[in-house]
Amino acid sequence: MSTPILIKNARCVSSSGIVQQDVLIRDGKIAQLGQVKESAAEKVIDGTHLYLLPGALDPQVHFRDPGLTQKEDLRTGSMAAASGGVTSFFDMPNTKPSTITIEGMAERKRIAAEKCVVNYNFFIGATNTNLDVLNEVENVPGIKIFMGSSTGDLLVSDTRDLDNIFGNGSRLIAVHAEDDEIINAAQEIYKNSTDFNHHQFVRPADAALKATTLAVELSIKYQRRLHILHMTTLDEVRYLEIQKSKAPISAEVCPQHFLLSAPHVYQKLGAYAQMNPPIRDIRHGEALWEGLVNGVIDCIATDHAPHTHEEKAKPFGSAPSGMPGVETSLPLLLDRANRGLCKVEDVVKWMCEKPVELYKVKNKGHIREGYDADLVLVDMGKKRSIENGKLWTKVNWSPYDGWTTQGWPVTTMVNGNIVFQDGGIDESVKGREVMIDG
Repeated sequence: MSTPILIKNARCVSSSGIVQQDVLIRDGKIAQLGQVKESAAEKVIDGTHLYLLPGALDPQVHFRDPGLTQKEDLRTGSMAAASGGVTSFFDMPNTKPSTITIEGMAERKRIAAEKCVVNYNFFIGATNTNLDVLNEVENVPGIKIFMGSSTGDLLVSDTRDLDNIFGNGSRLIAVHAEDDEIINAAQEIYKNSTDFNHHQFVRPADAALKATTLAVELSIKYQRRLHILHMTTLDEVRYLEIQKSKAPISAEVCPQHFLLSAPHVYQKLGAYAQMNPPIRDIRHGEALWEGLVNGVIDCIATDHAPHTHEEKAKPFGSAPSGMPGVETSLPLLLDRANRGLCKVEDVVKWMCEKPVELYKVKNKGHIREGYDADLVLVDMGKKRSIENGKLWTKVNWSPYDGWTTQGWPVTTMVNGNIVFQDGGIDESVKGREVMIDG
């Protein structure tokens, strides 16, 4: 059992406002809100000058475990999450071996129970032949479909196979929406290039729109729950604005796709700026932010996908795509709130409440009596620089190296246990499997 903790006078944030009150935490739950006597707890935290947020849920990470643990593993990835105020994550199936069987899913959850300091769950990966598994595996956030240029056995690009998956079952489908045919043609054009800025043209905007259009059409056809992962284009935002009401469709955006822009980011960072789908020019970034603010895009994810310095040192065409981000996403959004581009209430909506709502997560995402005590105390006045070599992710680099932002987590609690405080991690804390309602 966790030690009873009382947070006094915290500014508790929800999407609907901020209420200053005491929060009593007992047996891993929020036991009482309001005015609480200090004698009710063994440990008291003064939250007078702090904001209390529900723990963030990052619904798309790649913690590389099993098979690629030289880049990250469930322990280091979950520690990075805790330091950034992320108390739960959903990991993707493109591991080695891919997570495409009931047995493989069970093994990942077994490893997570041993390694993770925050809460966890895992997507089941779709192939052309595992429909029974997709519908029978228990307690997963959804089915992940790679519609374009995936490695291994996770590519599902044939329309007949996609139709079969959408048309059979009811579980949420999350898509990496890029058209394989368009990408293959573009790769042929740029096969001799040495310019990392060409990455955005190798995976052009029309590849994203074509695949998103197909996924949305299938969602409408079968009224199947669809989530579009890491949207990157102006065209997708405009399309989704028209189509979204026709079926149960949601979408996410990663901070890097509206904070970074081409060509400058490729000129500065080279391979370190390369990810799939790619970072594009500023027109797309501005449209993505506008789409998030007006509700066309529902939530924030990071697509945390680290690679080592040695891998990123390879030339264009050989260097892998992906970048870390789980420990910087909340601070970057809090910084935007401090600069008046949004409100802290919006940040809670996009990173805490909406992911919980979209994925039907039980007892998380809100500061309410009876809910899990996954909480983050934030100092909105704290300024700190993001620095390579001083991060929790195993690869220890960030595309935001050198950025100074204002608004940082100072204490992170998971199931009533303090896992991050004063810059340190308590590795004895154990996360739990995130329970999905349905």
